[in-house]
Amino acid sequence: MSVAGILRKKGSRVLTVPQTAPVLEAASRMTHDRIGALVVSKNGRDIQGIVSERDVLHALGRCGADVMTMKVEDIMTRHVESCAPQDDVKHVMSIMADHSCRHMPVVGENGLCGIISVRDIVKQRLEDGEPEGDVAREALIFSR
Repeated sequence: MSVAGILRKKGSRVLTVPQTAPVLEAASRMTHDRIGALVVSKNGRDIQGIVSERDVLHALGRCGADVMTMKVEDIMTRHVESCAPQDDVKHVMSIMADHSCRHMPVVGENGLCGIISVRDIVKQRLEDGEPEGDVAREALIFSR
């Protein structure tokens, strides 16, 4: 199964936030939309970074409540692993495990075209009939 197959089922909508937005805005959007990460982008095509629930929590631990008035660029992950629509899902999962990332933007010919999560991959692999034990063992890597 390719990344494109997952995007066909879940959709290609990607929520983005500008790097100059307050962290509170990013946290509120993630909460409202029930998602774990926002791609940081000024134009919806190019990726400047990614901000996740973990980034917010870690910044809160370091800076206290002041983090909510900081800008997304102050806490975002700048080096972002990405994949292409034609990439194999198992390959993408191994990249995510190697880099300890739970969300990966998908970049096509015209830029950002989707985002997938570990949850999306696990769900797809189980739907494809892979043994639950194999998928569960590989997914445990992300809980570390």
